[in-house]
Parts: sequence; C-alpha cells; structure tokens
Amino acid sequence: MGKDEEILSSSQLNVIANGTIIKGDITTNGDIKIDGNLEGTIITKSKVIVGEKGVLKGTINASNIEIMGTVTGDMTAANAMTLKSTANVTGNIRTVTIVIEQNAQFNGNCKMGKEEPQAAPAPAPAANPQNFVKK
Repeated sequence: MGKDEEILSSSQLNVIANGTIIKGDITTNGDIKIDGNLEGTIITKSKVIVGEKGVLKGTINASNIEIMGTVTGDMTAANAMTLKSTANVTGNIRTVTIVIEQNAQFNGNCKMGKEEPQAAPAPAPAANPQNFVKK
C-alpha cells in the first residue's frame, strides 16, 4: 500500500468533470484538466489541459498549457502551449513555444520568448521653475 500512496501523491491530477460549473480561482502545484466550465483564474507550476468539452472564461498561468476546448481570456505558459485542432481561443498568449494545429481557432495576440527582466522606467524630469509663465 505504501507504494500506491507514493504514486498517487507524486502524480497529482485535478479534474473538473463535464457538467461541473465553478466560479472562482484555482491555485495548485499539480496538473489540472478542465472538462466542465470554469470562470476564474488558474495558477499552477504544472500543466493545464482544457478538454474538448471544457470551457474557461478567465486567465491561465502555468508551465505548460494544452487547449482542446474553449478559452476566453489571457494565457501565460512558462514553457509550451498547444492549441489542438478543436481549440477555440479568444485572448492573448504569452509563451516560449507554441504549436497550433490545423483548424484551431485563435483570435488575439501572441508573444513568444523568455521574458527578459525589464529596466525600471526613467524618472520623470523635475519641474523647472524657469518654464512657468507668470501672468
């Protein structure tokens, strides 16, 4: 029994089944598969899969993302994203690599590559009293 418990705990998979409706945010360390409806944000260091019947309205931030269903919202994948042929995505994508299969629908912007640290914006110039006009 000890081995079975180790296998289950090391391969964590969360499933939102077909017919389930959730409104709210989900944060997990394991993989998550959406076959139902979710309105909210998903954050995980693992993989998010939206199944063919899955519908997500919100944002996804994950290591890897695979879409077969419908997503309306922005997605960020730290590694890779796949839009399968049945995918219907409306929103912006940020990822390192992307695969878009034939017949997948994607409406939005895609930005690819590793995110570089951004320099702090330059401070605004101080007001110069000589530039003010007296009336």
